[in-house]
This record gives sequence, C-alpha cells and structure tokens, in this order.
Amino acid sequence: MTSAHVTLNSTLPVDELARTTDGTSARDRFAELLAAHWDRAYRFAYHLTGNAADSDDLIQQAAEEAFRAFHRFQPGTRFDRWFFRIMHNSFVDRIRRDRRRKIFSLDEVTGVVTSDAADPSAIAEGALDGPVLRALRALPPDPRAVIALVDLLGLPYDDAAEILHCPVGTVRSRLHRARLALREWLRPYVDAMKRGDL
Repeated sequence: MTSAHVTLNSTLPVDELARTTDGTSARDRFAELLAAHWDRAYRFAYHLTGNAADSDDLIQQAAEEAFRAFHRFQPGTRFDRWFFRIMHNSFVDRIRRDRRRKIFSLDEVTGVVTSDAADPSAIAEGALDGPVLRALRALPPDPRAVIALVDLLGLPYDDAAEILHCPVGTVRSRLHRARLALREWLRPYVDAMKRGDL
C-alpha cells in the first residue's frame, strides 16, 4: 500500500451516511483523518512488523477496527494517537494468535529477497541498516513498539504511554531495557565499524 488506500468493508456496523458536525459523512471524515496521518502510521506499522506485506495487513486490519469504532472517537483529540493504539493492540493480538501456530515466509526458506526502491518499506527503514533492523526485529513486541514510537517516530513519552495504554514510567523502563538490549546486540557491529572492518 503505497498510499492511503484502505478498503473498508460495506458490512461494517458504522452508519457511513451519518453526518459529522461539519456535515461530512463519517466515512469521508475517517478517510480524511487516516490520509492525514498515513505516513507515520505506515512507518509505525512497518517498525512493528518488520516487512511491507505484514505492514499492509496490519494497517488494513487496524483501519477496519478503527472505522468500526469511529463513533467512539472524540473529536478534538489526537486521531493519530487513537489509531496508533488500535494498531498496536491489533499487532499484539496477531502476535498472540501466531504463537499458537507457526507461520514462516517462503522468502526466509528459499533466501529470496525482493527489493524495490519505490517501496514504502524503504522509506520506513530510512537510515536503519541491516544489523540495526535485525536487532530491532529481535526485540519482543512491547519494547519494539516503544523504540518505534519514541526513538524512530520521535513521539514524547506521554504520547507513547497513551498509545500503548500504559503508564509513562512503564514506557521509560521498557525504553531503557530495549536500548540496553539493542546496545548489546549491536556491540559486535559497532566494534567492527570502529576497527574499520566494515
């Protein structure tokens, strides 16, 4: 999904003809808000899942869940924070489901890697190189989410706590432990760079 293109099922229980206070339909208002926050939402989804296909699936699932719950969204609050929380909860639910059944990618088995410079995942990866991405993906879901929100997306601790639905102190402790784990995993890489081996 290279742009804000999410398909909303027509069977969703939201009355899409309902009008918001400014006269637009709920579906139009939701689409407008989602499009305004698409880039950051995609980057967050990518950093949670680690690949473009799962990012697309996660954003689709989160958009459908958010649209079903759009009547509970409080106008005047931060849509992106509300949507990120839904996306994070969807991700955690998916992780729990996937633990019950082992799923693997054919790319991992065959060693085939596809690359496309125009791929939105390239934008999400940004300055993260291979070892850093591998270390980030090795983190458990909650610490990975905190790193993605605070360090990669630049959100303040308060906003990350709101999205993850936990106290600010929990965000700080998860962030501290995640940074320590990343530092340990990346120590050989950094040492090799210092020696000039890379």
